[in-house]
Amino acid sequence: MSSKAPVNATVRRRRVFYIPGYDPIPPRRYRELYRKESAAQAGISGYEIKVLPAKAQARFGWAVSAQIEDAEVDSTFEVLVWSDIVKDSMDQGIWATYAQLIRTAAIYIGTGALFRLMRLRKGPVIAALYPVGFLLVQLGIALLVAWGLGRALALWQPWAAWGGLLVVPFILEWFRRLDGRFFAYYLMHDYAYSARYLGANPPELEARMAEFTAEIAQALRGECDEVLVVGHSSGAHLGVSILADLIRGGQVPDHGPVLSFLSLGQVVPMVSFLPGAHRLRADLAYLSAQDTLTWVDVTAPGDGCAFALCDPVAVSGVAPADKRWPLVISAAFTQTLSPERWKSLRWRFFRLHFQYLCAFDRPKDYDYFRITAGPLTLADRFRDRQPSKSRIERATSRYTSLAP
Repeated sequence: MSSKAPVNATVRRRRVFYIPGYDPIPPRRYRELYRKESAAQAGISGYEIKVLPAKAQARFGWAVSAQIEDAEVDSTFEVLVWSDIVKDSMDQGIWATYAQLIRTAAIYIGTGALFRLMRLRKGPVIAALYPVGFLLVQLGIALLVAWGLGRALALWQPWAAWGGLLVVPFILEWFRRLDGRFFAYYLMHDYAYSARYLGANPPELEARMAEFTAEIAQALRGECDEVLVVGHSSGAHLGVSILADLIRGGQVPDHGPVLSFLSLGQVVPMVSFLPGAHRLRADLAYLSAQDTLTWVDVTAPGDGCAFALCDPVAVSGVAPADKRWPLVISAAFTQTLSPERWKSLRWRFFRLHFQYLCAFDRPKDYDYFRITAGPLTLADRFRDRQPSKSRIERATSRYTSLAP
Protein backbone atom coordinates (compact mmCIF):
# COMPACT_ATOMS: atom_id res chain seq x y z
CA MET A 1 0.00 0.00 0.00
CA SER A 2 1.24 3.47 -0.78
CA SER A 3 2.60 5.81 1.84
CA LYS A 4 0.25 8.69 2.35
CA ALA A 5 1.37 12.27 2.15
CA PRO A 6 -0.04 14.71 4.71
CA VAL A 7 -3.54 15.79 3.75
CA ASN A 8 -4.75 19.32 4.44
CA ALA A 9 -8.32 20.32 5.25
CA THR A 10 -9.12 21.91 1.90
CA VAL A 11 -11.87 20.42 -0.23
CA ARG A 12 -10.59 18.34 -3.12
CA ARG A 13 -12.53 17.93 -6.32
CA ARG A 14 -12.60 14.91 -8.59
CA ARG A 15 -14.41 14.06 -11.80
CA VAL A 16 -15.18 10.35 -12.19
CA PHE A 17 -16.24 8.85 -15.52
CA TYR A 18 -17.63 5.34 -15.19
CA ILE A 19 -17.67 3.12 -18.30
CA PRO A 20 -19.97 0.12 -17.81
CA GLY A 21 -19.46 -3.24 -19.43
CA TYR A 22 -21.79 -4.86 -21.95
CA ASP A 23 -24.88 -4.21 -19.86
CA PRO A 24 -28.41 -3.19 -20.90
CA ILE A 25 -29.43 -1.89 -17.46
CA PRO A 26 -30.28 1.81 -17.02
CA PRO A 27 -27.52 3.98 -15.51
CA ARG A 28 -29.58 4.82 -12.42
CA ARG A 29 -28.86 1.29 -11.21
CA TYR A 30 -25.19 2.23 -10.86
CA ARG A 31 -26.11 5.24 -8.75
CA GLU A 32 -28.23 3.11 -6.43
CA LEU A 33 -25.48 0.52 -6.19
CA TYR A 34 -22.99 3.25 -5.26
CA ARG A 35 -25.40 4.73 -2.70
CA LYS A 36 -26.03 1.38 -1.00
CA GLU A 37 -22.49 0.03 -1.05
CA SER A 38 -20.76 3.30 -0.11
CA ALA A 39 -22.95 3.55 2.99
CA ALA A 40 -22.04 -0.03 3.90
CA GLN A 41 -18.30 0.59 3.41
CA ALA A 42 -18.44 3.85 5.35
CA GLY A 43 -19.99 2.00 8.26
CA ILE A 44 -17.27 -0.65 8.15
CA SER A 45 -14.31 1.67 7.59
CA GLY A 46 -15.42 4.61 9.71
CA TYR A 47 -15.66 7.47 7.24
CA GLU A 48 -18.50 9.69 6.04
CA ILE A 49 -19.91 9.63 2.53
CA LYS A 50 -23.10 11.03 1.02
CA VAL A 51 -24.57 10.56 -2.44
CA LEU A 52 -26.25 13.74 -3.69
CA PRO A 53 -28.22 14.77 -6.78
CA ALA A 54 -26.08 15.53 -9.79
CA LYS A 55 -25.46 19.04 -10.99
CA ALA A 56 -26.04 19.90 -14.63
CA GLN A 57 -23.92 17.61 -16.81
CA ALA A 58 -23.97 15.97 -20.21
CA ARG A 59 -24.94 12.48 -19.08
CA PHE A 60 -26.50 10.69 -16.13
CA GLY A 61 -24.54 10.89 -12.90
CA TRP A 62 -24.46 11.87 -9.25
CA ALA A 63 -22.41 13.86 -6.77
CA VAL A 64 -20.59 12.57 -3.70
CA SER A 65 -19.58 14.49 -0.61
CA ALA A 66 -17.18 12.63 1.65
CA GLN A 67 -14.96 13.08 4.66
CA ILE A 68 -12.24 10.48 4.39
CA GLU A 69 -8.75 10.41 5.92
CA ASP A 70 -9.34 13.80 7.62
CA ALA A 71 -10.17 15.56 4.35
CA GLU A 72 -13.33 16.79 2.71
CA VAL A 73 -13.78 15.65 -0.86
CA ASP A 74 -16.33 16.53 -3.53
CA SER A 75 -16.62 14.07 -6.41
CA THR A 76 -18.83 14.21 -9.47
CA PHE A 77 -19.74 10.96 -11.20
CA GLU A 78 -20.83 10.59 -14.78
CA VAL A 79 -21.86 7.32 -16.43
CA LEU A 80 -20.66 7.07 -20.02
CA VAL A 81 -23.77 5.33 -21.26
CA TRP A 82 -23.76 2.86 -24.14
CA SER A 83 -26.56 0.63 -22.86
CA ASP A 84 -28.73 1.70 -25.81
CA ILE A 85 -26.15 0.18 -28.17
CA VAL A 86 -26.13 -2.96 -26.04
CA LYS A 87 -29.93 -3.21 -26.15
CA ASP A 88 -29.95 -2.82 -29.92
CA SER A 89 -27.37 -5.59 -30.29
CA MET A 90 -29.44 -7.86 -28.05
CA ASP A 91 -32.59 -7.33 -30.11
CA GLN A 92 -32.26 -10.72 -31.78
CA GLY A 93 -34.79 -13.45 -32.32
CA ILE A 94 -34.29 -17.00 -31.13
CA TRP A 95 -33.03 -18.35 -34.43
CA ALA A 96 -30.80 -15.31 -34.98
CA THR A 97 -29.23 -16.03 -31.59
CA TYR A 98 -28.51 -19.62 -32.60
CA ALA A 99 -26.94 -18.29 -35.80
CA GLN A 100 -24.77 -16.02 -33.60
CA LEU A 101 -23.80 -19.07 -31.56
CA ILE A 102 -22.53 -20.91 -34.64
CA ARG A 103 -20.67 -17.89 -36.00
CA THR A 104 -19.09 -16.86 -32.68
CA ALA A 105 -17.99 -20.41 -31.84
CA ALA A 106 -16.50 -20.75 -35.33
CA ILE A 107 -14.55 -17.50 -34.91
CA TYR A 108 -13.05 -18.30 -31.51
CA ILE A 109 -12.25 -21.90 -32.45
CA GLY A 110 -11.18 -21.23 -36.04
CA THR A 111 -8.78 -18.42 -35.08
CA GLY A 112 -7.31 -20.45 -32.23
CA ALA A 113 -8.24 -17.69 -29.76
CA LEU A 114 -10.29 -20.03 -27.56
CA PHE A 115 -7.41 -22.43 -26.93
CA ARG A 116 -4.95 -19.63 -26.19
CA LEU A 117 -7.40 -18.00 -23.80
CA MET A 118 -7.61 -21.30 -21.93
CA ARG A 119 -3.88 -21.03 -21.21
CA LEU A 120 -4.57 -17.91 -19.16
CA ARG A 121 -7.64 -18.51 -17.02
CA LYS A 122 -10.22 -21.26 -17.38
CA GLY A 123 -12.92 -19.33 -15.49
CA PRO A 124 -13.77 -16.75 -18.16
CA VAL A 125 -13.43 -19.38 -20.88
CA ILE A 126 -15.98 -21.55 -19.07
CA ALA A 127 -18.16 -18.46 -18.79
CA ALA A 128 -17.82 -18.02 -22.56
CA LEU A 129 -18.66 -21.67 -23.26
CA TYR A 130 -21.61 -21.66 -20.87
CA PRO A 131 -24.11 -19.88 -23.16
CA VAL A 132 -23.11 -22.11 -26.06
CA GLY A 133 -23.64 -25.25 -24.01
CA PHE A 134 -26.83 -24.12 -22.33
CA LEU A 135 -28.44 -22.89 -25.54
CA LEU A 136 -27.67 -26.26 -27.13
CA VAL A 137 -29.17 -28.00 -24.09
CA GLN A 138 -32.32 -25.91 -24.52
CA LEU A 139 -32.52 -26.91 -28.17
CA GLY A 140 -31.91 -30.55 -27.25
CA ILE A 141 -34.73 -30.49 -24.69
CA ALA A 142 -37.07 -28.91 -27.23
CA LEU A 143 -36.21 -31.54 -29.85
CA LEU A 144 -36.57 -34.36 -27.31
CA VAL A 145 -40.06 -33.16 -26.37
CA ALA A 146 -40.87 -32.83 -30.07
CA TRP A 147 -39.70 -36.40 -30.65
CA GLY A 148 -41.84 -37.72 -27.79
CA LEU A 149 -44.89 -35.83 -29.01
CA GLY A 150 -44.20 -37.03 -32.55
CA ARG A 151 -44.13 -40.63 -31.38
CA ALA A 152 -47.51 -40.14 -29.72
CA LEU A 153 -48.99 -38.50 -32.82
CA ALA A 154 -47.64 -41.31 -34.97
CA LEU A 155 -49.95 -43.72 -33.18
CA TRP A 156 -52.78 -41.83 -34.81
CA GLN A 157 -51.24 -41.15 -38.22
CA PRO A 158 -47.60 -41.91 -39.16
CA TRP A 159 -47.23 -38.65 -41.07
CA ALA A 160 -48.49 -36.71 -38.05
CA ALA A 161 -45.21 -37.41 -36.26
CA TRP A 162 -43.75 -34.32 -37.91
CA GLY A 163 -46.29 -32.26 -36.00
CA GLY A 164 -44.18 -32.72 -32.88
CA LEU A 165 -41.77 -30.13 -34.23
CA LEU A 166 -44.42 -27.47 -33.73
CA VAL A 167 -43.62 -27.36 -30.00
CA VAL A 168 -39.93 -26.46 -30.54
CA PRO A 169 -40.43 -22.67 -30.97
CA PHE A 170 -42.70 -22.51 -27.91
CA ILE A 171 -40.24 -24.35 -25.68
CA LEU A 172 -37.34 -22.19 -26.86
CA GLU A 173 -39.41 -19.05 -26.28
CA TRP A 174 -40.18 -20.25 -22.75
CA PHE A 175 -36.46 -20.62 -22.05
CA ARG A 176 -35.79 -17.19 -23.55
CA ARG A 177 -38.32 -15.59 -21.23
CA LEU A 178 -36.50 -17.14 -18.26
CA ASP A 179 -33.12 -15.78 -19.35
CA GLY A 180 -33.12 -13.39 -16.41
CA ARG A 181 -32.23 -16.49 -14.39
CA PHE A 182 -29.98 -18.26 -16.86
CA PHE A 183 -28.18 -15.38 -18.69
CA ALA A 184 -27.52 -17.65 -21.68
CA TYR A 185 -28.95 -15.27 -24.30
CA TYR A 186 -27.35 -12.26 -22.60
CA LEU A 187 -23.87 -13.80 -22.59
CA MET A 188 -24.26 -15.11 -26.11
CA HIS A 189 -25.05 -11.60 -27.35
CA ASP A 190 -22.09 -10.24 -25.38
CA TYR A 191 -19.51 -12.56 -26.94
CA ALA A 192 -21.12 -12.28 -30.37
CA TYR A 193 -20.83 -8.49 -30.19
CA SER A 194 -17.07 -8.69 -29.63
CA ALA A 195 -16.61 -11.33 -32.32
CA ARG A 196 -18.85 -9.71 -34.94
CA TYR A 197 -15.98 -7.74 -36.49
CA LEU A 198 -13.24 -10.13 -35.29
CA GLY A 199 -12.34 -7.81 -32.41
CA ALA A 200 -12.76 -4.46 -34.16
CA ASN A 201 -15.27 -1.98 -32.74
CA PRO A 202 -18.60 -1.63 -34.57
CA PRO A 203 -19.07 1.82 -36.16
CA GLU A 204 -21.80 2.88 -33.73
CA LEU A 205 -19.54 2.11 -30.78
CA GLU A 206 -16.61 4.01 -32.31
CA ALA A 207 -18.86 7.06 -32.70
CA ARG A 208 -19.96 6.86 -29.06
CA MET A 209 -16.38 6.44 -27.87
CA ALA A 210 -15.43 9.63 -29.72
CA GLU A 211 -18.15 11.44 -27.75
CA PHE A 212 -16.77 10.01 -24.51
CA THR A 213 -13.26 11.16 -25.43
CA ALA A 214 -14.53 14.70 -26.01
CA GLU A 215 -16.30 14.78 -22.63
CA ILE A 216 -13.24 13.61 -20.73
CA ALA A 217 -11.12 16.17 -22.61
CA GLN A 218 -13.50 18.91 -21.50
CA ALA A 219 -13.24 17.75 -17.88
CA LEU A 220 -9.45 17.96 -18.11
CA ARG A 221 -9.84 21.64 -18.94
CA GLY A 222 -12.00 22.19 -15.85
CA GLU A 223 -11.28 22.93 -12.21
CA CYS A 224 -10.66 19.68 -10.38
CA ASP A 225 -7.68 17.84 -8.93
CA GLU A 226 -8.16 14.51 -10.68
CA VAL A 227 -10.05 13.08 -13.62
CA LEU A 228 -10.55 9.40 -12.91
CA VAL A 229 -11.82 7.04 -15.61
CA VAL A 230 -13.20 3.73 -14.32
CA GLY A 231 -13.75 0.91 -16.80
CA HIS A 232 -15.53 -2.22 -15.59
CA SER A 233 -15.54 -5.54 -17.48
CA SER A 234 -15.90 -4.75 -21.23
CA GLY A 235 -15.76 -1.09 -20.25
CA ALA A 236 -12.07 -1.60 -19.45
CA HIS A 237 -11.00 -2.11 -23.05
CA LEU A 238 -13.23 0.78 -24.14
CA GLY A 239 -11.40 2.90 -21.59
CA VAL A 240 -8.03 1.86 -23.01
CA SER A 241 -8.97 3.08 -26.50
CA ILE A 242 -10.69 6.24 -25.28
CA LEU A 243 -7.69 7.30 -23.21
CA ALA A 244 -5.24 6.39 -25.97
CA ASP A 245 -7.21 8.63 -28.36
CA LEU A 246 -7.27 11.39 -25.74
CA ILE A 247 -3.50 11.38 -25.24
CA ARG A 248 -2.65 10.93 -28.92
CA GLY A 249 -4.85 13.91 -29.70
CA GLY A 250 -2.85 16.14 -27.35
CA GLN A 251 -5.90 16.73 -25.16
CA VAL A 252 -4.20 16.28 -21.79
CA PRO A 253 -3.09 19.72 -20.54
CA ASP A 254 0.38 20.02 -19.05
CA HIS A 255 -0.93 21.83 -15.99
CA GLY A 256 -4.43 20.43 -15.71
CA PRO A 257 -5.94 17.79 -13.42
CA VAL A 258 -4.20 14.47 -12.83
CA LEU A 259 -5.44 11.80 -15.26
CA SER A 260 -6.05 8.32 -13.81
CA PHE A 261 -7.44 5.05 -15.15
CA LEU A 262 -8.84 2.25 -12.99
CA SER A 263 -9.74 -0.95 -14.86
CA LEU A 264 -11.83 -3.47 -12.92
CA GLY A 265 -12.64 -7.08 -13.74
CA GLN A 266 -11.22 -6.71 -17.24
CA VAL A 267 -11.87 -9.17 -20.06
CA VAL A 268 -9.44 -7.56 -22.53
CA PRO A 269 -8.03 -10.86 -23.91
CA MET A 270 -11.49 -11.93 -25.13
CA VAL A 271 -11.17 -9.11 -27.67
CA SER A 272 -7.42 -8.50 -28.09
CA PHE A 273 -6.79 -12.16 -28.99
CA LEU A 274 -9.04 -11.87 -32.07
CA PRO A 275 -7.38 -11.19 -35.44
CA GLY A 276 -9.22 -7.94 -36.19
CA ALA A 277 -8.44 -6.24 -32.85
CA HIS A 278 -5.63 -4.13 -34.36
CA ARG A 279 -6.93 -0.92 -32.80
CA LEU A 280 -7.19 -2.35 -29.31
CA ARG A 281 -3.73 -3.91 -29.45
CA ALA A 282 -2.22 -0.65 -30.70
CA ASP A 283 -4.00 1.26 -27.94
CA LEU A 284 -2.82 -1.19 -25.28
CA ALA A 285 0.78 -0.82 -26.42
CA TYR A 286 0.53 2.97 -26.62
CA LEU A 287 -1.23 3.53 -23.29
CA SER A 288 1.11 1.22 -21.40
CA ALA A 289 4.09 3.49 -22.10
CA GLN A 290 2.52 6.87 -21.24
CA ASP A 291 3.69 9.01 -18.35
CA THR A 292 0.65 11.33 -18.56
CA LEU A 293 -1.59 8.99 -16.58
CA THR A 294 -1.64 6.32 -13.89
CA TRP A 295 -3.28 2.99 -14.79
CA VAL A 296 -4.16 0.48 -12.09
CA ASP A 297 -5.76 -2.83 -13.08
CA VAL A 298 -7.71 -4.65 -10.35
CA THR A 299 -9.04 -8.19 -10.66
CA ALA A 300 -9.47 -11.15 -8.32
CA PRO A 301 -9.00 -14.89 -8.85
CA GLY A 302 -12.40 -15.36 -7.20
CA ASP A 303 -14.05 -13.57 -10.13
CA GLY A 304 -14.65 -16.33 -12.67
CA CYS A 305 -15.80 -13.84 -15.30
CA ALA A 306 -12.55 -11.84 -15.46
CA PHE A 307 -9.03 -12.63 -16.62
CA ALA A 308 -7.73 -12.34 -13.10
CA LEU A 309 -4.20 -10.97 -12.65
CA CYS A 310 -3.50 -11.23 -16.39
CA ASP A 311 -1.57 -8.16 -17.50
CA PRO A 312 -3.75 -7.16 -20.49
CA VAL A 313 -0.83 -5.60 -22.36
CA ALA A 314 1.69 -8.36 -21.81
CA VAL A 315 -0.59 -11.35 -22.45
CA SER A 316 -1.76 -9.71 -25.68
CA GLY A 317 1.85 -9.81 -26.84
CA VAL A 318 2.17 -6.05 -27.42
CA ALA A 319 4.22 -4.88 -24.43
CA PRO A 320 6.75 -2.24 -25.60
CA ALA A 321 10.26 -2.02 -24.21
CA ASP A 322 9.32 1.11 -22.23
CA LYS A 323 6.14 -0.35 -20.75
CA ARG A 324 5.03 1.35 -17.50
CA TRP A 325 1.41 0.24 -17.05
CA PRO A 326 -0.80 -1.20 -15.81
CA LEU A 327 -0.05 -1.84 -12.17
CA VAL A 328 -1.76 -5.24 -11.79
CA ILE A 329 -3.11 -5.93 -8.31
CA SER A 330 -5.59 -8.31 -6.74
CA ALA A 331 -8.77 -7.43 -4.88
CA ALA A 332 -8.20 -10.79 -3.13
CA PHE A 333 -11.82 -11.66 -2.42
CA THR A 334 -10.92 -14.57 -0.15
CA GLN A 335 -8.98 -12.17 2.10
CA THR A 336 -11.01 -8.98 1.83
CA LEU A 337 -14.35 -10.70 2.40
CA SER A 338 -15.05 -12.52 5.65
CA PRO A 339 -15.46 -16.33 5.40
CA GLU A 340 -19.19 -15.92 5.93
CA ARG A 341 -19.50 -13.28 3.23
CA TRP A 342 -17.32 -15.22 0.80
CA LYS A 343 -19.38 -18.36 1.39
CA SER A 344 -22.57 -16.49 0.52
CA LEU A 345 -21.11 -15.03 -2.69
CA ARG A 346 -18.66 -17.56 -4.10
CA TRP A 347 -21.17 -19.29 -6.40
CA ARG A 348 -22.95 -16.09 -7.43
CA PHE A 349 -20.67 -15.51 -10.40
CA PHE A 350 -22.35 -12.42 -11.83
CA ARG A 351 -22.61 -10.76 -8.42
CA LEU A 352 -18.90 -11.40 -7.81
CA HIS A 353 -18.09 -9.76 -11.13
CA PHE A 354 -19.53 -6.54 -9.63
CA GLN A 355 -17.84 -6.92 -6.24
CA TYR A 356 -15.17 -4.39 -7.24
CA LEU A 357 -17.91 -1.74 -7.04
CA CYS A 358 -19.16 -2.95 -3.66
CA ALA A 359 -18.24 -2.92 0.02
CA PHE A 360 -15.68 -5.27 1.55
CA ASP A 361 -16.10 -6.27 5.19
CA ARG A 362 -12.34 -6.89 5.56
CA PRO A 363 -10.91 -4.22 3.23
CA LYS A 364 -7.21 -3.95 2.48
CA ASP A 365 -5.64 -1.43 0.12
CA TYR A 366 -8.35 -1.73 -2.54
CA ASP A 367 -11.40 0.30 -1.52
CA TYR A 368 -13.50 1.57 -4.42
CA PHE A 369 -14.96 4.38 -2.35
CA ARG A 370 -11.65 5.67 -1.00
CA ILE A 371 -10.36 5.68 -4.57
CA THR A 372 -13.37 7.46 -6.07
CA ALA A 373 -14.24 9.76 -3.15
CA GLY A 374 -11.09 9.97 -1.01
CA PRO A 375 -8.42 12.70 -0.88
CA LEU A 376 -5.58 10.86 -2.66
CA THR A 377 -5.15 10.54 -6.40
CA LEU A 378 -4.83 7.02 -7.80
CA ALA A 379 -1.08 7.61 -8.25
CA ASP A 380 -0.60 8.68 -4.63
CA ARG A 381 -2.78 5.92 -3.22
CA PHE A 382 -0.83 3.17 -4.94
CA ARG A 383 2.56 4.89 -5.18
CA ASP A 384 4.43 2.23 -3.24
CA ARG A 385 2.18 -0.71 -4.10
CA GLN A 386 4.01 -3.58 -5.73
CA PRO A 387 2.26 -5.56 -8.48
CA SER A 388 0.80 -8.93 -7.58
CA LYS A 389 3.48 -11.61 -7.56
CA SER A 390 1.06 -14.11 -9.11
CA ARG A 391 0.26 -11.95 -12.13
CA ILE A 392 0.51 -13.51 -15.59
CA GLU A 393 2.67 -11.65 -18.10
CA ARG A 394 3.59 -14.25 -20.71
CA ALA A 395 2.63 -13.30 -24.26
CA THR A 396 -0.12 -15.72 -25.26
CA SER A 397 -2.05 -14.21 -28.16
CA ARG A 398 -1.50 -15.57 -31.66
CA TYR A 399 -2.31 -12.17 -33.14
CA THR A 400 0.00 -9.30 -32.16
CA SER A 401 -0.15 -6.98 -35.18
CA LEU A 402 -0.99 -3.35 -34.38
CA ALA A 403 -2.17 -2.42 -37.86
CA PRO A 404 -4.44 -4.12 -40.44
